Amino acid sequence: MTAMKTRIIISIAAVLTLAACTKSFDEINTNQHQLTDEELQADYQNVGAFFSQMVSRVILFDDGSGNCLSSDYQVAQGLSADAFSGYLALTGTWRNGVHNGSYSFVSGWYDQMFTRAFSEVMPAWQRVTRVASEMNQPAVAALATVVKVEALHRVTDMYGPIPYIHFGSGSLGTTYDRQQDVYKKFFAELDSAIDVLTPLAESGGTLLPDYDNVYEGNVARWVKFANTLRLRLALRVVYADPALAQQEAEKSAACPLGFIETAVERAQLQHSRLTYFHPNYDMAYNFNAGEVRMGATMDCYMNGYSDPRLPVYFVPASSDNKYHGVRLGVHNMNPTNYAGQYVSNLNIDRATTPIVWMTAAESFFLQAEAALRGWNMGGTARAFYEAGIRASFGENGVGGEDAYISNSTLVPTRYVDNTKGRNATAAPSDITIAWDDEADFETNLERIITQKWIAMYPDGCEGWAEFRRTGYPRLLPVVNNDSQGLIDTQIQVRRCPFPVQEYNTNQAAVQAAVQLLDSEALGGGQDNGGTRLWWDRRVIGD
Repeated sequence: MTAMKTRIIISIAAVLTLAACTKSFDEINTNQHQLTDEELQADYQNVGAFFSQMVSRVILFDDGSGNCLSSDYQVAQGLSADAFSGYLALTGTWRNGVHNGSYSFVSGWYDQMFTRAFSEVMPAWQRVTRVASEMNQPAVAALATVVKVEALHRVTDMYGPIPYIHFGSGSLGTTYDRQQDVYKKFFAELDSAIDVLTPLAESGGTLLPDYDNVYEGNVARWVKFANTLRLRLALRVVYADPALAQQEAEKSAACPLGFIETAVERAQLQHSRLTYFHPNYDMAYNFNAGEVRMGATMDCYMNGYSDPRLPVYFVPASSDNKYHGVRLGVHNMNPTNYAGQYVSNLNIDRATTPIVWMTAAESFFLQAEAALRGWNMGGTARAFYEAGIRASFGENGVGGEDAYISNSTLVPTRYVDNTKGRNATAAPSDITIAWDDEADFETNLERIITQKWIAMYPDGCEGWAEFRRTGYPRLLPVVNNDSQGLIDTQIQVRRCPFPVQEYNTNQAAVQAAVQLLDSEALGGGQDNGGTRLWWDRRVIGD
């Protein structure tokens, strides 16, 4: 690490200490002050530091140097998307179990995704693109825009309408845009960025190597990521705008540099450049001796499939050395029963577990679904599907993929509550692993999304989005539904409400955004967890 890079990271760390690590879910800590122009003059510092900030805010993390953001991550997605995806269960003793996990949304438990994006990511992007324009560096602006789309699609996928298209153009970013318009802007931005970056990538060029903590300046890998991200977003809108989805997917398939295909190409924060540990580490081991455990749905699928990735993802319960999950919505938990003797904790290495934006496995599963839909992807759904499983096994360092891929008998198991509670329930699905060319479209779609969901763990934002978009994988329902009828137990949570801070400081705009929800949602909707997003058009079971 160069002395210049070290000084910049230390400077950013000093700013971030203003937002101290907190366990108060109702307190919103935001960074209102960035480095000044006087501090950012030499070399690419005037864009590099802000680019690094954007990258670090896609998924909030703890850098291991006293700048603890794990509690912000917890209220950004740990208490929402990570649980609603079926990956993790909330085992904290808060509010006697009546909280997000039982569909009773708690103010302050779902706002940091929105708050951080518009207080840190978007202003940093504005700075980078403005300075890049002044320096006549369109490739730098394009690279920052790719990161912006990666960060902000997670935000709109959680809330719906967001202030995006005209952010910072005089209205201070207060006016919300319809989600369908936001997605069209995403595609236009990714199309343009890929076009700008591809010639530089093909020539072996680099960008911001001292400040790029994902690909170390490798433009070719950034193009592959941007192209794979375009395919992810194309499939996201397939039930809302199938023509647009196919157009963007086939455009991605025709990209000369292709998609992410190997473990070294996957998008993740590099431990070799940053000292950090995944925020799930704090939630699993440090916050009140652990506030998350293996989700019950993961228990059903991975145990049913005898999945070799189980010991990579989770730690067996000490009582029987087996893997046991926890259902959402359990009231009045006895913390002793959920400490690790009877249920599985997360397997996280403090020094090496990375924060991953996109895996090679996801890339192949995206191509598998697109091919299943008959789009021109340059291969068959089966070939891409099996490549996705192989990629996931490779990325997780386990063997046995051939036997796993060919297994046509194993199915998800029923859930047994190992805490001696009364929360046992039937298996969520009977989908098998092995590809079946004779199966109908829906069966093979469930097969693809189920394996994709397992491979994307622990990215709760994507796992939850895929469940809402397709209805797969089939997730276990909550034990207790405390939504007062706003959220259907079987349909499950569709979005998070807008942050209370928006109602307090941006009332007119957020009220107008609720009207956008009414016009976009399937059947209309209000600002609650039962309202569907624009792209969430599919009725489960149809």
